Amino acid sequence: MKVLVVGSAGREHALAWKIAQSPKVDEVIGAPGNAGMTRIGRCFPGVSGTDCDAVVALAREEEVDLVVVGPEDPLAAGVSDRLREAGFAVFGVSQAAAQLESSKSFAKDFMQRHGIPTAAYATFDDAAAASAYVKAQGVACVVKADGLAAGKGVAMCETPADAEAAIAEMMNDRRFGDAGDRIVIEEWMQGEEASYYAITDGENVVTLATSQDHKRALDGDRGENTGGMGAYSPAPVLTEACEKRVLEEIVHPAIRGMREEGNRYQGVLYVGLMIDAEGVPRVVEFNVRFGDPETQALLVRMQGDLVPLLEGAAHGRLDASTALAWGDAAVCVVMASGGYPRAYESGKAIRGVEDAEDDHVVVFHAGTKLAGDGFETAGGRVLGVTARGSDVREARDRAYAAVSKIHFEGAFSRSDIASRALDR
Repeated sequence: MKVLVVGSAGREHALAWKIAQSPKVDEVIGAPGNAGMTRIGRCFPGVSGTDCDAVVALAREEEVDLVVVGPEDPLAAGVSDRLREAGFAVFGVSQAAAQLESSKSFAKDFMQRHGIPTAAYATFDDAAAASAYVKAQGVACVVKADGLAAGKGVAMCETPADAEAAIAEMMNDRRFGDAGDRIVIEEWMQGEEASYYAITDGENVVTLATSQDHKRALDGDRGENTGGMGAYSPAPVLTEACEKRVLEEIVHPAIRGMREEGNRYQGVLYVGLMIDAEGVPRVVEFNVRFGDPETQALLVRMQGDLVPLLEGAAHGRLDASTALAWGDAAVCVVMASGGYPRAYESGKAIRGVEDAEDDHVVVFHAGTKLAGDGFETAGGRVLGVTARGSDVREARDRAYAAVSKIHFEGAFSRSDIASRALDR
């Protein structure tokens, strides 16, 4: 079979890498793809994932058997709907279901309707009203742009003054464009974050391994929120008892709730969790696609074939009894361009990628481009250096050893990825 992977980030490189290992797959193509994905199959850089007409035309021209949509923007634009209307099997939720990620206010209201535990919140369309609210509350809070902002539209505000500055930046300065026309202000939940994934055809569910992302730009969870600076799997904070609660109180109610509201959910449900000191989980956010960089760590750990799960969800016949096998541990460290998540320079020569890779290490490309016989930087998050190991410590040590072999001007990465697991 031929599989089309839609997207261009490290997540899509990892998906293409894993899909290509399936004995069912003859060819993997990417649209638009990225420089790393060209080592796996043909890419079509002129086809944007949000251009529904172009994606459908490519799928027809290439006679693909399955389309796997990686990022949130194409899903929010309705590419899955258009592909299904054209008769293609698609792993990716509908535009209506994508509102769980494309609108923070929709997601919060949905959780309230279905009794799904999450932070207390208020929604605002007016900056003055939002500022008055945070002044009156007088406590730490989280300010979120309602729309899609590539993972960066979240401000952790320790004081009302911090919150007012975030409100002004989002609503008045329009840092995130239309995404910040509406904002959600939430209580600052205490605990440890983790990521949980469930593949579903709208009724049946297969869960994946646990993981933990590192969103803040700097060591010690300081600095601005980013799209993700690294991840590891498994995440020990998600105990067996906690995972049971996540399934019973969050995953199944969410999938059932979407179905009851007429938005059958076919794809992957990403649950960003906050787990308190008593092991009680609450939802930080829902995403309607695989996370980045958690996907890199998960798929390096995953043993066996991913494709039957993708096909099962796409065709509405997922086998809920599927038993997945996982390697011991994996860690992904993101190498980013200096200045990220704000302004950064591109076009910096990258050296050492081939030296870094071995039987335990895979370097996934995100913001790169081909330059002669090598690569140059072309984005904020440039590479996801991912290693497997017998435990998290060994995987982390291998990942950082690989990072030390890769060089480009301005490169930076966090030095404490997976520290929470190791410090327990």
